[in-house]
Amino acid sequence: MLVIILATALYFVRVVHNPPGYYIDESSISYNAYSISQTGRDEFGTSWPLYFRAFGDYKNPVYIYLLSAIYHFTGPSILAARLFSATLGALAALTLGFLGWRMTKKRGVALVVTMLALLTPSLFEIGRVVLEVALYPLVLALFLLCAYSASTRARWSWRDVVCLATTLALITYTYSIGRLLGPLLAVGLIFFASNARRLGIMLTWALYVLMLVPMVLVIQRQPGVLSGRFHLITYIDPKTTYPEIAWEFGKHFLGNLNPWKLFITGDPNPEQIAHIYGTPLLLGATGILVVIGLWLVLNRHRHEAWWRFVIYCLVVSVVPASLTKEYVHMLRLAPLLVFLIVLTIPALEWLTAGGPKHRAALAVLAALMVLQAAIFQWQFHTSARSPKRLRQFDNGYPEKIFAPAVAMSGRPIYLADALAIPGYIQAYWNATLRQVPIPNFARLAPDEPAPEGALVITTEENCPRCLVLATSEFYTLYIANDPPPKREPLSEGACRAAIRVTSSPNVLRAGKQASFRVLVKNDSNSLWLARERSGGRYQVSLGNHWLDRRGNVIIGDDGRAALLSDLRPGEQADLTLVVNAPKTPGDYILEFDMLQEGVSWFGLRGSPTVRLPVKIEKRWWN
Repeated sequence: MLVIILATALYFVRVVHNPPGYYIDESSISYNAYSISQTGRDEFGTSWPLYFRAFGDYKNPVYIYLLSAIYHFTGPSILAARLFSATLGALAALTLGFLGWRMTKKRGVALVVTMLALLTPSLFEIGRVVLEVALYPLVLALFLLCAYSASTRARWSWRDVVCLATTLALITYTYSIGRLLGPLLAVGLIFFASNARRLGIMLTWALYVLMLVPMVLVIQRQPGVLSGRFHLITYIDPKTTYPEIAWEFGKHFLGNLNPWKLFITGDPNPEQIAHIYGTPLLLGATGILVVIGLWLVLNRHRHEAWWRFVIYCLVVSVVPASLTKEYVHMLRLAPLLVFLIVLTIPALEWLTAGGPKHRAALAVLAALMVLQAAIFQWQFHTSARSPKRLRQFDNGYPEKIFAPAVAMSGRPIYLADALAIPGYIQAYWNATLRQVPIPNFARLAPDEPAPEGALVITTEENCPRCLVLATSEFYTLYIANDPPPKREPLSEGACRAAIRVTSSPNVLRAGKQASFRVLVKNDSNSLWLARERSGGRYQVSLGNHWLDRRGNVIIGDDGRAALLSDLRPGEQADLTLVVNAPKTPGDYILEFDMLQEGVSWFGLRGSPTVRLPVKIEKRWWN
């Protein structure tokens, strides 16, 4: 029991300082939770929203409303939010341990399952950040506890029905993947079907569907609201054929179950929030126990409804993540990790019931578990001050950017965000923590330049008329020391460019990105202005089209590379353009052209373009 207490304590050690700083989504969740706790409205003034609009997406409600209840008593606080997530992580592990005890009635099994869950690297990392997914392992564990309890009864009571329907609804509303996973798990209740349980299963489905009505109404009234993010991260688009979808799904499904990545290298995305790159998602001891547990289930328990249900849950838990472009995305695979831990229970029961050799094997696995967990904890805590972690969590923002901005007399403080980095929320959250009035800040529209003399916090990478006061990774604090240049449509004579491709890949893979180095010369008599805002109208950029072998347009508008400095007549700029290869293999023509955003492509006004023949290949590993 002492070991359990010590492992639980790890969730709370330096919880404010590691991860260092506060990630942008943490600030968004915390700011909206505090706003709800004070006014019942989100940052946009919506009263008691079902989903919270943020960064062009919508965050799920359960975690935010629970955090708002905490903030109602504590006030805005990073400590309170991080402690909340850590508590959820610890409770998830304890719930899984309790499930192990319910299933085996063995205290030793319960203790080891709890330890496995507490020391699982990915579950630990999820429990250290203020994100919706921090609640997900606990919700899944509660659902499994309800399902197991119901599976032991010949006839389901109203308590079973309510418990199962409620936890299914929590799975659906807590994290975005739950909108697919929740219904899939609900379908899995069919494994418990019998004459006596049939009514209970149908009542569970009916109550669950009733709980989904608010979500359905949101979808009907605001089409695309809950699917916008999915369309950005999925490989499925209107042009994707069913065979292509099946092929991609199969690749991603098997890729997400890759043991090497799950137990050795971890999430391959180096910028994955909460994750220490290069560390495993699961302990090696867990993997060994899962193999033993799976063998026992298939050989001894395959006719038991409960274990068929668990195997089904494990399989469908990978489905939502397998519909997205990334492989082994730690947050989207959180359900898989929970179900794999449940699969260790039959192995632990078998080992604890065996003779001295079994107990010796269990002792070796326990030692391996503790050793690997200790190595991970050392990596987690030594990486807290690494440049990558400091950058990920905007560590320098409060003191390097926000504090000097507030200390200056200029008001308002303008917030100018790049389209992909909505840094305004960091200003709002830090203002809330320091009791600085939000009206002291003014957000600029995506194509709106800052007025002359304005004090600006920006996440734009380009700052052509800035007196820079401070920088911190994605953020720059500056004073606009010149009036905004007049931006207007270029004349036809100003749309003249000489384009030369200086570096390009030999072969492109279908559906993948590739970079081209392109030298662009201003062949007109007019100045081309540099980009100031990423959403700026009248911006001059390099772009590309994809054509078939006959010259017909296949993809009319693909990549962009904006000018980052003014280009005078006769001057040249070296640009890097990232293009997106067509998904269908074959021979294509890649056309490069300049354009003025919102006005015209230069090629349509007589300027020469550059066309390259490109072969698109698709291999089995693509």
